Amino acid sequence: MVVTYKALLRVSAAAAMASTLALGAVGVAAAAPPTVAPGARSIAPEADVSHHGHVSLWGTGLGVWLTSRNSGPSDLTGATVRLRVSVPLSGRQVLPAQCLQADAQTVLCRTGPLPADGSRQRQLALELQLQGRPTEVVVRIDTVWNGGATDRNAKNSEHEVLAPATGDEYVF
Repeated sequence: MVVTYKALLRVSAAAAMASTLALGAVGVAAAAPPTVAPGARSIAPEADVSHHGHVSLWGTGLGVWLTSRNSGPSDLTGATVRLRVSVPLSGRQVLPAQCLQADAQTVLCRTGPLPADGSRQRQLALELQLQGRPTEVVVRIDTVWNGGATDRNAKNSEHEVLAPATGDEYVF
């Protein structure tokens, strides 16, 4: 089948005429902004969540100090930061109210609201107890949920830190 330029113009003209007739039949309602059909997706907001801080390992204790912020452009009602450790945690942990232990090596913490201007930073301090006395531990930090916002710079919220059992602070 060969489509000529003239045939394409006829199809385009017919489509334009049909849409004009449809708009005329609707009248004033056609001027209203389009609504999103049930089940249809809208454009996601954009945010730039970042996590920075340090970890320290001594004996069976692992300290994690973390600051979360959002550099926008959209405000977030909250985010969830995930902390995964390479060594199993020792049983149930005593955690802040905004945190929970997801499994033997993972803790999840909610940040609360994060305004787009970065004015409200959320701080978190954890002291986790590990099984045994590891000589080192790898801590992985990332954002597991941010309210459905798109984050074009996810690298500033994804970290992997090696912490030897020296008691020193290892920054991320």
